[in-house]
Amino acid sequence: MAKLFINNESRKSTIAPEIYGHFSEHLGRCIYEGLYVGENSDIPNTNGMRNDVVSALKEMKIPVLRWPGGCFADEYHWMDGIGPKAGRKKMINTHWGGVVEDNSFGTHEFFELCSQLGCKTYVNMNVGSGSVREMSEWVEYITFKGVSPMADLRKENGREEPWTVDYVGVGNENWGCGGNMRPVYYADEYRRYQTYIRNYAGNTPIQKICCGANAGDYDWTRKVLETCFDHSDPKQHGYMDGYSLHYYTIPEGNWEHKGSATDFTEETFYKTLKAGYHMEELVTRHSHIMDEFDPEKKIGLMVDEWGIWTDVEPGTNPGFLYQQSTMRDALLAGMTLNIFNKHSDRVRMANIAQLINVLQSVILTEGEKMIKTPTYFVFRMYAAHQGGTLLSSELLESGTVGKDQNELPKVFESVSENSDGVITITLTNNSLESGEEVSVNLSKDGGAYSVCEASVITNKMNAHNTFDAPGTVKEEKFTGCEKTSDGVRITLPKCSVVCVRLKK
Repeated sequence: MAKLFINNESRKSTIAPEIYGHFSEHLGRCIYEGLYVGENSDIPNTNGMRNDVVSALKEMKIPVLRWPGGCFADEYHWMDGIGPKAGRKKMINTHWGGVVEDNSFGTHEFFELCSQLGCKTYVNMNVGSGSVREMSEWVEYITFKGVSPMADLRKENGREEPWTVDYVGVGNENWGCGGNMRPVYYADEYRRYQTYIRNYAGNTPIQKICCGANAGDYDWTRKVLETCFDHSDPKQHGYMDGYSLHYYTIPEGNWEHKGSATDFTEETFYKTLKAGYHMEELVTRHSHIMDEFDPEKKIGLMVDEWGIWTDVEPGTNPGFLYQQSTMRDALLAGMTLNIFNKHSDRVRMANIAQLINVLQSVILTEGEKMIKTPTYFVFRMYAAHQGGTLLSSELLESGTVGKDQNELPKVFESVSENSDGVITITLTNNSLESGEEVSVNLSKDGGAYSVCEASVITNKMNAHNTFDAPGTVKEEKFTGCEKTSDGVRITLPKCSVVCVRLKK
């Protein structure tokens, strides 16, 4: 039996809701057909946004959405996506499938979508092929209330009042598709570009996000921060509010042959989860470097691209990155979100890639049909952590699963408490072979707590939802809890994600 000790007198960092963020790129069918179908579509929509998708995302409590990329961001010129749609410039999406991008979804449409979702906005701006002026004018167009060339242009295009942009990414993957820059060069460019992201009077301050490392490139992190902090005002903590990190879990560890999303062995299952568990090391080591420059943790680590990346589904455009989502994806999502929760003193935002029809998406669409993936149900289940306070927790005697280089913890957890005193415990049982009993003990008043809500996601490792069978994997009521004198005993099914909530 595993033992989970919760010190409910030791309250730690706040779990930022933005840790449960999402990413939407002009890639495949994420924007077009997934989020946006246009006002004249037969698919029910509001101002072009699919009603079914918006409703599902609101139910999941999406806190923030990143747009327009991704690699697409550093070839996107925002003026192509404003004004009457018939006159918008068409371009070739050179990164993703070589298809024509008609720019019918642009700035106005993005903020309309976020307004319908009720979420914060994260706009990734063009450093790779753009200019300081282009970026500065986009910020002015979005946020300036008074009289100015860009504010007047926005009004001409039908939007009198400015919008709020919460986060601005200064470039994307500038070590690669965003310009193949070296870290010191990018850092100097970051310093220059961010200078012209103006916080106009009366507006909510924009949080500026610096392009961080590709996975374990710790040299990039060190050199970028050294350059950004060189001759900078310490009170401005390096002129940045966030520093990004990208890491994708590749099941077979080979970018040329990543592995199938649904057809895999038990060995590959554990190999995939072990690769996902590497996020713990990445967050820890990049955070340690950040601590040297920012010991007060004013700068957030923003893991704004993460998730499983497999081979595309057979018969689909290789450039569209369309893949299915299984119980394996659910376990990886649950484990990763637990990692982020436990590092919420530094991790302030994360954005799984991507929202719809691309990579580890939460929703798949096919014409007027829509299904929720296993990953969707994990995000909906874990939404109870948003804005909660992380509690100190320690899991003992749970053992490991997988063999040799694929060995990883059998059970992974995180615990939080909300403002109403409700304690949320989320756990993944990464085992295909056996369940696990977990004895939960609270340091204070354990016997006074009872289970007020509990749910589970469980099935075979490659189980997934299809348009013909949309309910194969779903969140269901969980009954495997038993009250004890110090807390509760939880019996985890094998291959499961579980959420148990306790209240006095």
